[in-house]
Amino acid sequence: MSDSQHAVPAAQAQGHAHAHHDYDFAAHKKVYWAVGAALLVGTLITVLAREWEFSSVALTVAVALFIATVKAFLVCAYFMHLLSERKAIYLVLATTAAFAVAMVALILFSDMDPIPGTQPKISYVP
Repeated sequence: MSDSQHAVPAAQAQGHAHAHHDYDFAAHKKVYWAVGAALLVGTLITVLAREWEFSSVALTVAVALFIATVKAFLVCAYFMHLLSERKAIYLVLATTAAFAVAMVALILFSDMDPIPGTQPKISYVP
């Protein structure tokens, strides 16, 4: 078979591509508005949570981190398109997160094994 038998007329191809583009834009526009509204609600909850009195600091931090995590997920998943990306992106993201956790762990555990002849720093704030 030749290429001319499979060729789509240019006008038909443009019309199809244009219609497909419009359809995707409308569908994505609704998702972006919903995610934007969810982020606004999350921001409102964050501002209101400042006035709430929790029983402990740990609970306050846990609530703040939960709200921030949900908002970060929405931004990364929808605005950065990570939900529709390929597995390589997730592999790079997981590797980066693993190295970040390892670096923080090395810093935290370095206090347990000081260099001979040195004194550990007691206060990190001048």
